[in-house]
Amino acid sequence: MIETLGGAVLIALMRICDVTIGTFRTIMVVQGRKYQAAVAGFFEVLIWIFAMRFIVQNLDNLYNLLGYALGFAFGNILGISLEQKVALGYLQVNIISPNKSEEIAKVLRDKKFGVTLLPAEGKSGELSILIAIIKRKYLQDLMKTVEAIDKRAFITIQTSRPYRGFMHGSRV
Repeated sequence: MIETLGGAVLIALMRICDVTIGTFRTIMVVQGRKYQAAVAGFFEVLIWIFAMRFIVQNLDNLYNLLGYALGFAFGNILGISLEQKVALGYLQVNIISPNKSEEIAKVLRDKKFGVTLLPAEGKSGELSILIAIIKRKYLQDLMKTVEAIDKRAFITIQTSRPYRGFMHGSRV
């Protein structure tokens, strides 16, 4: 019985590892980090092959199949959690604050965020749109700063892949 459960635990651990690596690999592919994605993919598939080899040799063991499924589920949770902590890549944050754009821009710039202020026109008249391209790891700091000034600011966030250029004075 111990040997039966031990195999299932081993399979679950291998799946947790390969799915976690797979999550990072997917993010790297989306961000165009081809060499890092290739290295991650190598280890992801290598671990997966060992897990599959063990399962195929023991297809009659229901615990192995359950270990495979549990490892996949927990690997997704762990992979996403780790990716959120590492926060790879860049974001474009767009901020619309009808009355406090200038103040938000000043405070963000004082905190070394690069901010571009664009004139715009909405239903109720002229306003400004603030655009900041930031590393994902700085998102919480930026959001807290904006919300401390204007809790009602309209904010959108999207993934960004900077192509070229220099962001003067920014944290990048």
